[in-house]
Amino acid sequence: MDPIRNPYAPGAGQRPPELAGRDEQLTAFDVVLERVARGRPERSLVLTGLRGVGKTVLLNALRSAAVRKGWGTGKLEARPDQSLRRPLSGALHQAVRELGHPNPDEVDHVLGVIRSFAEREAGADAKLKDRWSPGIAVPAVRGRADSGDIEIDLVELLSDVGGLAADKGLGVAVFIDEMQDVGAADVSALCAACHELSQSGLPVIVVGAGLPHLPAVLSASKSYSERLFSYQRIDRLSREAADRALAAPAAEEDAEYDDAALAALYDATGGYPYFIQAYGKAVWDLAPRSPISADDVAVAAPEAERELAVGFFGSRYDRATPGERDYLRAMADAHSGADPVGAVATADVASVLGKKPQSLSPARDSLLKKGLIYSGERGRIAFTVPHFGRYLRTQG
Repeated sequence: MDPIRNPYAPGAGQRPPELAGRDEQLTAFDVVLERVARGRPERSLVLTGLRGVGKTVLLNALRSAAVRKGWGTGKLEARPDQSLRRPLSGALHQAVRELGHPNPDEVDHVLGVIRSFAEREAGADAKLKDRWSPGIAVPAVRGRADSGDIEIDLVELLSDVGGLAADKGLGVAVFIDEMQDVGAADVSALCAACHELSQSGLPVIVVGAGLPHLPAVLSASKSYSERLFSYQRIDRLSREAADRALAAPAAEEDAEYDDAALAALYDATGGYPYFIQAYGKAVWDLAPRSPISADDVAVAAPEAERELAVGFFGSRYDRATPGERDYLRAMADAHSGADPVGAVATADVASVLGKKPQSLSPARDSLLKKGLIYSGERGRIAFTVPHFGRYLRTQG
């Protein structure tokens, strides 16, 4: 098959040619946008799932839906140990620019509040303040969103931004990727601000995406977060959706798969969207002709696995220290079931390593912080990447 016409896209956050299996989320979000813009009560949204299920792709698709409705939007990616002020200021700056407003003075006031919020972080360090600017040309509005208390400042900031959107009968949506990495104080303030905005009816929503333990992070911050957000678990695709993700792009290039090939690909990928794109690309490049057969899948499988080993599994494994790698391999050895994330008890990991669980806490905590594992329940851990344990067992 012609590699130039290869339609598949195994890239991080890169939208696949066919966004299969997410129609329910897209339709529900359209309803949220309309309700919020009309002043109806609606919850902010949180997407959770393993790595490789397409959370970032879906987050971007939801943002595109908001843009089509005329909303102001901004996106940021949370990072551990990074304050929310600067990235959120940038996201809201973009949202206000997208939104527009017939009164330039009102726009300048809100931009000044965003600048005030952003500069409050740098205020204690003159050199940092000199190095970084939020890129807003208007003066900061003093006495608004600059108290230094992130919870007070965030409520004031989002209230002003929401008021600007309400004047136009539209809304503002802030999209936060890797939301589990928002710091404890900032996530508490974010929950409090969303709570306040939902009570005031201002058209501002937060759409977050993160790992499966994100709901627990939010709940630990504010107990009412369980009712504050609409949680949607993003999982692997059904067989029908996985077939469509492969077959529809191929059909656009006048190619097709036979039924046995599609079955073999679902067995190999488990329905995980990133794996589907990786296998689809490898099979297309190596298949001699259409229709693509199960034999073609078998020939291409080693190439797809090599691609995943380097770009998906290996890049994450390389981030771990030697001690952390021992812990990861022990997790893989302790797991013997078919669970793709390899959920195991921390005590079993310690047993494999012949150590006390308490002595392994530093390695475990570091892996949690790096996003390589997560804890869905007390005393148990799992890989954030599906089939990571299988990969580790093949490495010897």
